[in-house]
Amino acid sequence: MAQRQNILQIVRGYGQRLFGFIRQRVPNDADAEDVLQDVWFQLSQLVDVESVENIGAWLFRVTRNKLTDRSRKRLPENLDDFAYEDEDGETHFAGDLLLADFVTPEDEYLRGLFWDTLFAALDELPENQRNVFIWNELEDQTFQQIADRTGDNIKTLISRKRYAVQHLRRRLEDFYQELINY
Repeated sequence: MAQRQNILQIVRGYGQRLFGFIRQRVPNDADAEDVLQDVWFQLSQLVDVESVENIGAWLFRVTRNKLTDRSRKRLPENLDDFAYEDEDGETHFAGDLLLADFVTPEDEYLRGLFWDTLFAALDELPENQRNVFIWNELEDQTFQQIADRTGDNIKTLISRKRYAVQHLRRRLEDFYQELINY
């Protein structure tokens, strides 16, 4: 019963933020709801929710993974999937064809490794710095929105984010060096 209550609190606390995060990355509300439902399902499969040290970081990691899985599944199977016809009857190809990111398994592995490294580094930060960074960078909230939410001064929030960015730069520098020496 306590596990169910914790999950309900998490859904209430993170539902809107995750939906907004997903919605910016998918074409419509229905797709966003599908991804969010997958995230909640994965949360419900956890044996012990309390064992997750930073549930917010965990939820965003799962969400990014679900979005990545979704984009992999939706790659067009043929060139016609990129084409559209305008009102004059002329066929055009969507800009996605030129910008498509056909991912290799190595790219996917490195992308996953990057996100794992980033979230591990975020977990090392004090909670107030971590939250400001996540809210501003990952959830696209403005400093004003964060200030309204927390009651903190905007300059304080900017300072916290600066400390977070400095820490992340140090931690990700090692990752970057390993990549270029790979």
